[in-house]
Amino acid sequence: MKLYRLFWILILLLVLRANSQKKNEEYRLHIKKATSSIIIDGVGDEQAWSVAEEANHFFMVLPMDDRKATEPTTIKMTYDDDNLYLLATFYNATKANYFVESLRRDFSFGKNDNFLLFLDPYNNQTTGFSFGSNAYGAQWDGTMYDGSKIDLNWDSKWISAVTRNKDKWVFEMAVPFKSIRYEEGVKEWGINFSRLDLKSSEKSSWTPIPRQFPTASLAYSGTLVWDSPPPAPGTNFSIIPYVLGDIKQNQEIDGSVKTNGKIGGDIKFSLTSSLNLDLTVNPDFSQVEVDRQITNLDRFELFFPERRQFFLENGDLFANFGYETIRPFFSRRIGLNVPIQAGARISGNLNDKWRLGVMDMQTAPVDTSGQPSQNFAVLSLQRKIFGRSSIGMMFVNKQSINYPQENDSLIDIYAKYNRNLGVEYNLASANNAWNGKAFLLKSFAPTDDDSGFTQGAHLEYTSRKWNVRLQEEWVSNDYSAEVGFVRRRGYKNLSGKAGHLFFPKAGPILSHGPELNGFYYFNEKLKETDHTAYMAYTFDFRKRSSLMFFLSDDYVELLSPFDPSGLGIANLSTGSKHNWNAFGWEFQSKPQSLLTYALEGRLGGYYEGGNRTSLTSEIGYRFQPYVSLKANLNYNHINLPAPWHTNEFWLIGAEADITFTNKLFFANLLQYNEQSNNFNINSRFQWRYTPASDLFIVYTNNYFIEPYQSRNWGLTLKFTYWLNN
Repeated sequence: MKLYRLFWILILLLVLRANSQKKNEEYRLHIKKATSSIIIDGVGDEQAWSVAEEANHFFMVLPMDDRKATEPTTIKMTYDDDNLYLLATFYNATKANYFVESLRRDFSFGKNDNFLLFLDPYNNQTTGFSFGSNAYGAQWDGTMYDGSKIDLNWDSKWISAVTRNKDKWVFEMAVPFKSIRYEEGVKEWGINFSRLDLKSSEKSSWTPIPRQFPTASLAYSGTLVWDSPPPAPGTNFSIIPYVLGDIKQNQEIDGSVKTNGKIGGDIKFSLTSSLNLDLTVNPDFSQVEVDRQITNLDRFELFFPERRQFFLENGDLFANFGYETIRPFFSRRIGLNVPIQAGARISGNLNDKWRLGVMDMQTAPVDTSGQPSQNFAVLSLQRKIFGRSSIGMMFVNKQSINYPQENDSLIDIYAKYNRNLGVEYNLASANNAWNGKAFLLKSFAPTDDDSGFTQGAHLEYTSRKWNVRLQEEWVSNDYSAEVGFVRRRGYKNLSGKAGHLFFPKAGPILSHGPELNGFYYFNEKLKETDHTAYMAYTFDFRKRSSLMFFLSDDYVELLSPFDPSGLGIANLSTGSKHNWNAFGWEFQSKPQSLLTYALEGRLGGYYEGGNRTSLTSEIGYRFQPYVSLKANLNYNHINLPAPWHTNEFWLIGAEADITFTNKLFFANLLQYNEQSNNFNINSRFQWRYTPASDLFIVYTNNYFIEPYQSRNWGLTLKFTYWLNN
């Protein structure tokens, strides 16, 4: 097994260094300083626009990438001493109504007629910024990482406007240079533009991009050429204070109604033009959207994504080390039912090769449980190599401080420290066809039982017709990551997939093809403990709906007691073996319809010779662009021998998203979970009264289903304001 791991690492280090030259270097847009003032009104009739160079003749990416786009698009850009400006005009060759989901910021890309700008100021083809809008003016902004991924949790100060008629829609925007990071004195940035037109089911790009890659792929961006380097960004200093008042009642503790006031805030300071210092004092996250409830029939911990704003900017530097199920750092471990007192983060680019991330967070002690104050420190350093690949290291430290009276029993519960140190290599070929990763992590703890290793590697090839991936993992039984997310320990895993697509020349089906997947787990002595293998066949339709069928084979040897009903009835014993087969399907309707729906199902065997039927559906209707309604349902029917017998439970959710304007939102979520005996209401009103500044009113209530009574409720009023120089 050691030779196998060495083989993988050598492949990832040596394979396909490839030609690092940019694929679309010849696509160049020249930007000149504005010759007149510009008013952001979505009209674009200023003299400065009449002399700006134009990017046009877009390429089709979807349905097929072998021709020019049929929906004409033109882009112009200019700048002054303070702002970067863009004017985009989208002509409608296909006459039909516009399709938009709502006016909510950071909309779903595939459900809106929209335009996106991808900006790579370092021209490194891996990091950058994205800005855009849908056809009704809802804004989109995020940071880019890993060459094509976008973190929409990043918000910045910028303005835009949209106008439209039956023939075209026009988007105009101004982004302050202070709102982005770039290197002083550089005259060439990476850039690309993407348009999705649902009327014609066409996605297009200024530069040619193979259909198997997203238009956000920076490996295929063009070049923005400045007539002179953009203005030196100078020092950017922002203060974002908040004031909050809330009222709460918890019937499960003492039932008393409590009121509370709180103040705190964040500070942002640009250490350099591309490296930022963020400070937070007494942070509050009461406006964060609640987690979607999940029916839990899993043997291992479920993953819920981070939603708190402070942890999300440049979050890839901290959160992407390792794999989704082997993370040395997972920020939701910080402040878990414990107040965060303060924190600091330095993140960004040191230059065009190096990126740095440093974070330090301090939590308060908890008197009722004896949990001490804890400090969480993270260091991430990444260097670009071989064109688009990178090598990085990470160090994570969790340190308990000031145990009450040095209580030995508390030291057993709350370890004095837990640390992780690791290195990682990320492979990305120049044409994006080959991607891979190899990493090694070591944990350090007061006991040998939590001081071990983990390692993983994979290599993936993607072309128009083929997608092939091979992966292996090893987590020792004594590896621990208290500030990370590791679903299981003491295993070795081999997994892979191979998929192929066929493209009919005509008809409603755009592509179809099979995909074979396999996930095989072994203990550290190489004895198989479980596997999941399945064959899927997928159909993608020209109108953007999709259909998939699968057949699966599962085998499990339980490594610990497990209740297959998820209801706490009884446990299957450790070492018991189970094998079953299942059949399933997934269907997603086309996004152009006002009425949309999705259907999923799974029929087949289950533990102990039983069977399980699982049905999931989602239906939505929109009164565009102001109201979007959605309901989802999950039903599980489990038939097992005694003592479980037959059990069934429902998970039902309903959402009403009302967007009065692109600055005034009212979101409502209701969730009924029969498995956890809980009914939840979450309502959030948000008024963005000025860029990046908000007023929130948040109401939450949780009820027991049987007997029906309130568990806890709360009402919060929060006011934030962004002050900057």
